[in-house]
Amino acid sequence: MIVYRLAKSTYSTDLSGKGAAKTGGRWNSKGVAVVYTSESRALCTTEIAVHIPLGILPEDFQLVSIEIPASIKVYSLPASKLPENWNSIPHPGGTQELGDWFVRQNKQVVMKVPSAVVQGEFNYLINSGHREAKKIKIKKIEQFSFDQRLFLK
Repeated sequence: MIVYRLAKSTYSTDLSGKGAAKTGGRWNSKGVAVVYTSESRALCTTEIAVHIPLGILPEDFQLVSIEIPASIKVYSLPASKLPENWNSIPHPGGTQELGDWFVRQNKQVVMKVPSAVVQGEFNYLINSGHREAKKIKIKKIEQFSFDQRLFLK
């Protein structure tokens, strides 16, 4: 399976999850390393766009194509485990608890979670600390330019 990540060029080869650990996110608390990826290029673009203020065009991004080998089982988070307000803004602590649990239990390398931005789409969290994470490889890195119409006021 190929998943995608948009990152500043400085961090495009980094699959450590340290960036997410610095700030935390919807699916991880501060201090918990996880790599956020998406099932499509379009979802990556949308996930970045919702975090950039209008009027600012993101620059110096690269699209990273990442291969998750078929030998790695993907844990799909059951919808029944989602907190009622899992996709609210700001995100609830319950989603972070689920992601933190996934990393702590360290049984699987990848967890499939629903996108809060695009209904019916999915993101894939990579537990970079899992012993099998080294099997996940970057297949391609290419320059990426955002369409300015996404960021106009």
